Amino acid sequence: MLTALALTAAGGVTTTSAASKPAPEGAAAASTLVKTAQNVTDPGRIPLDHGSTVNWAVSYANSAPGAPAPAVVTDPIAGAGTAQTYVPGSLKVPPGWTPAWSTDGTTFVADDPGSATRAVRASHPAARPGGTALATNLLPPVRPTAQSTGGDGFTPVLHRTDSGDVEAWNMYHHTGPAAPQAVCSNLSTGQPCTGGPWPRPLNTTPGPLGSGNTGNISSTLTPQYVLDPGRPGVLYYPAVTAAALGVGCLDLGARANCGFFALRATGGTPSSANGMAGLVAEAGNLYGVASTGQVLCLEIASRTPCAGQPYAPVVRPNHDLPGGTGSLYLGGMTTAGGKVFASSSPQSSGSTLAAAPALGCFDPATATICAGWDTAHPAGPGATHYTYNAFTSYTASGAAGGVCTAATNGGSPLTTCYGIDGAPLAAPATGLGAVGNGVLVFNPEVVATATDTRSYFPVWGGPVPGATLCYSWTTAQPCAGFPATATHPGVGGGATRDYGYTYDATTRCLIALGDAGILFSVDPGTGSTPCVHSGAAVTLKPSDFYCDGASGHVQGYTEARLEGLDLSHVNLAASAAVVTDPDGTVLATPALTAAGTVDLSGISAADHPAITVTVQLVLNSAADFTATNHPALVASYQGDAPQICVRTVVAADCAVTQVSDTATATDGSGALTSNTVELAVAPGAQCKPQVTVEKEICTVSNPHACGPGGAGPWAKKSPVGLLQLLGTAYWRITVTNTGPVAATGVTVNDPTTPSCRTAAGTFDLAVGSSRQVYCDSFLLALPLKNTASATFSGLNAPPGTPPTTSAPSSAVACSLLCILTRES
Repeated sequence: MLTALALTAAGGVTTTSAASKPAPEGAAAASTLVKTAQNVTDPGRIPLDHGSTVNWAVSYANSAPGAPAPAVVTDPIAGAGTAQTYVPGSLKVPPGWTPAWSTDGTTFVADDPGSATRAVRASHPAARPGGTALATNLLPPVRPTAQSTGGDGFTPVLHRTDSGDVEAWNMYHHTGPAAPQAVCSNLSTGQPCTGGPWPRPLNTTPGPLGSGNTGNISSTLTPQYVLDPGRPGVLYYPAVTAAALGVGCLDLGARANCGFFALRATGGTPSSANGMAGLVAEAGNLYGVASTGQVLCLEIASRTPCAGQPYAPVVRPNHDLPGGTGSLYLGGMTTAGGKVFASSSPQSSGSTLAAAPALGCFDPATATICAGWDTAHPAGPGATHYTYNAFTSYTASGAAGGVCTAATNGGSPLTTCYGIDGAPLAAPATGLGAVGNGVLVFNPEVVATATDTRSYFPVWGGPVPGATLCYSWTTAQPCAGFPATATHPGVGGGATRDYGYTYDATTRCLIALGDAGILFSVDPGTGSTPCVHSGAAVTLKPSDFYCDGASGHVQGYTEARLEGLDLSHVNLAASAAVVTDPDGTVLATPALTAAGTVDLSGISAADHPAITVTVQLVLNSAADFTATNHPALVASYQGDAPQICVRTVVAADCAVTQVSDTATATDGSGALTSNTVELAVAPGAQCKPQVTVEKEICTVSNPHACGPGGAGPWAKKSPVGLLQLLGTAYWRITVTNTGPVAATGVTVNDPTTPSCRTAAGTFDLAVGSSRQVYCDSFLLALPLKNTASATFSGLNAPPGTPPTTSAPSSAVACSLLCILTRES
């Protein structure tokens, strides 16, 4: 079979063969695999050297007919462990593909086993023709979960996985340390997340979530959660152990504990650190409040306690009697204007001193109590009142204007507010005071848009089995179009006992959870349940589809489109699309066409190498979301076929003279095999013969003494007068190989005495061996300096490698003038 070798734009090579030519015109197009390689150590240089790092790239062009179908690309490492060795961590796959590794070439695992790897694999569950697109499933309308989240869940936390699924995590509150308390629900499937059974316990030691009653962290009464802005999928929560108050860490993506960061020891007297409130984030720090009223602080980036913390109390202690470790802090926290605020309810039961609920303020800039807040401000008429919340008030423009809390003693909630400067502030007309006696109010979810800033309050108790109240700070009145008290009769018979909401900006829905342990959704515009919205976001970075180091793969963005969705089920006029840079900068707000597409062609891929396309859909029907149909948002660009890459290091063994690679695949078009790339390996200095030449002249005139096996003697120059003016000189040339490999095709170069070359012929020299060549010449003039060298090749040298010539060696035939000639 004929094979051609060509340099690629990245300084690599590709080999093609007659068997891989395109199909004849008119034949159905088939998917293809094209293999290339790049010398990473010395870009553009072929052959390779021993020890060189090679990047093997396979371009997969999917031309399978029909709907998206599974595709698998497998790349065995030829000569793994002998000719070449896998570089740990080097496998690169396009977005949407899943990598796998094998140490035996047949069994593949999800974790990189390192240099023992013998084959790599990339798979895609639904590969599309062309391959230059990325899809994310649209989130179905979140109906009440088929299974209860169990326990007494609090506020849900949303997490989008690498595969595009949306998960809702929650933790049971006021739960003992050993009991399981972390629960994950997959909103995309309406089922529990993988990695169960749920719930699972929380632990201070980093590592995978355990099972059963094996935890050692207690949860707080009104927990507030913070996602790490620099560590995707990492959640921080207020945590209490037998020894300390602090911050717990949960890695949602890894399903793992990621540590506990102690901020204050439990215990103490006369006020004891038994529990805490929080967490809230401000200026890169996490803040909580201990039951002693002290402010706790952790730096997010370093995960170390802030200098000087715990800080002085900003509120009166509550539930701080000595010996009561694990007692529950009654109050909440919020931030406004760069300050941190906390509420506290020092009730007679469990507190060292009973008092009315209060609000306090901490200034992170000075690490002290805020100006105007020298003492905590009262937030209720007496010690019988208590509060679970502290929330920010806003001006009509959406700026933080103050802090409030809604307290109760079994009557209607009473809201008290103060400005950031500590001055009294009129309470907003939220409607909280009219919900009824015994109704409890929890921290609201704030949703800010270009036209409105709203707070959504979870309430329950007394006559209200569970409801949402909405207040517009922009209009300073309850939200237009939203019920005064939006109950949820379709969820658990209405007994939702709402605790917390999280707003999903992609679908524009509130995801809710309460004391009933049922996860559900609320339409933030109408208060209806479920929220019949959908949406998805796709971040498209075309350069991530390539790994051969070459430029010019990407020509431009094309479009985003909705797939698997009957567009008559979408209210396109009420739906929206936005294109942003990954940092959130808006690039365009294109319309969704009647065909369900978004034009991306006007966005420069050079100026914006990555974009995020988000669609927010209002549905007329949720009928398209079934167990077998998963509508998706697909964003695409125009460019070359995507690539899968793996790197290897060429062995130092001198017997390795080439390395090769061939990939295989299966997809909707059938089985595929790539071209084979074979790269020659040039021997380095450590893999070349070391040939030396020694040229000598016989110091006597006896042919028998100066021939093969003769006694000589031999020297670098003959004695003066030996040859008189004319005579025959007898020469000996010794060729020796001291190198690590044999020399082949050795010839002797002797321009002055051609008979020496003839006598030597062509021969091979094994490692550590020598060959002596004897020849003579009749000299017509003296003195004569005769120089010889040897030309040779190395055993296993790649074809086309030029031969090497040794250093020269000389001997001198002397006359009376010999003293004027120097030998070497």
